[in-house]
Amino acid sequence: MLVPCFCLSQMKTGTFSELEIQQKENPKPIIIHIYTSWCSVCKIESFQLNKDKDLVHLITENFYLINFDPEKMKEKISFQGKEFNYLPNGNSGIHELALALSKNKNQPVYPLWIVLDKDLNLVEYHEGFFKAEKMKEKLNAVLNF
Repeated sequence: MLVPCFCLSQMKTGTFSELEIQQKENPKPIIIHIYTSWCSVCKIESFQLNKDKDLVHLITENFYLINFDPEKMKEKISFQGKEFNYLPNGNSGIHELALALSKNKNQPVYPLWIVLDKDLNLVEYHEGFFKAEKMKEKLNAVLNF
């Protein structure tokens, strides 16, 4: 018998438009998680990270987290003083911001984690599966910097 587990914590997420206001009121480091709905690695990773209560608490208390699906987000985004748009390509497309943040300018690797300090300087760039223990180690280093 399978019993769904409703005890998993969920990380509190925000949007790019909220970020500007939040950074003015209470500056914190920022985590931008770039993923897609079709990425099976992204789904497994999300499940693994969300079940680590210490990690969820660390992120919720100390960072602003933005989950960003660049294939679904079609609105214009203002970030770091620039505007980015969705680039349609037939039935699909990608958001310019994902390409701007990615080291691979043709197609980002999913999942992609970008960690910025409270002054919006890049402090961590991680392509692919991010294990909870390694993420906690990296995020604690950002807080202790």
